[in-house]
Amino acid sequence: QPPANPFIQQVECALRAFPSLEPTRIISYPSTHLLLPLRKDILHRAVIFEGDSKRYGIANTKWRSEVAGSGRKVRPQKGTGRARLGDRKSPSLNGGGVAFGPKPRDFSTELPQKVYDLAFRTALSHRYRQGELIVTDGNIDLILDGSEAQQNKEHLADLLRKLLDWNDLRGTTFVTSGPRTGLIAALSATGPNYPVRFLQSKDVEVKSLLEGRRLIIERNALTGIFKRHEDDV
Repeated sequence: QPPANPFIQQVECALRAFPSLEPTRIISYPSTHLLLPLRKDILHRAVIFEGDSKRYGIANTKWRSEVAGSGRKVRPQKGTGRARLGDRKSPSLNGGGVAFGPKPRDFSTELPQKVYDLAFRTALSHRYRQGELIVTDGNIDLILDGSEAQQNKEHLADLLRKLLDWNDLRGTTFVTSGPRTGLIAALSATGPNYPVRFLQSKDVEVKSLLEGRRLIIERNALTGIFKRHEDDV
């Protein structure tokens, strides 16, 4: 691995303990990762790219040539005083084919990988500049021992509600580097008045980084995102 460029500006970021969110130490990230200017055009392209990749073009109708039935002409071409009509598979008749109906299609669009990587770091830089990015030094999880499963779950939910209220973190997105059973149990019991999201770093997209009032992310998860999206640096 080549040595780091000594002329790149460094950005200081405070690491915090969870769940107290007390600062523990300061680390540095390159400005190419956490101090990029806001580029709404790149963010827009990335969000549209992600949305298009999730569209399922599965609507399928039968055209005239695919409908089962005879190809015999329904009535004579002339002499009846009525409109011209072909076989029973005509779109004008019940049970006939669909004129210009939808067929399975691929809605996905293309986006250069370097642009997509830049969008990830631009989104994180925007949250950092806005003071909405909280990086934890350890794992984001809640653990209580010595009680039954249901009681423990209620204690975890109560602890999470207090954490969100005291720090004004309702609507927060939690990003971890792996599964966190205690946090998931607490989130499932907090109720609709505490809208929060839990994501693993492998499932994070540009849109999910921009959603929510705050973004709380583990240091290992943030490092993993940077490693996956720094090919253009």
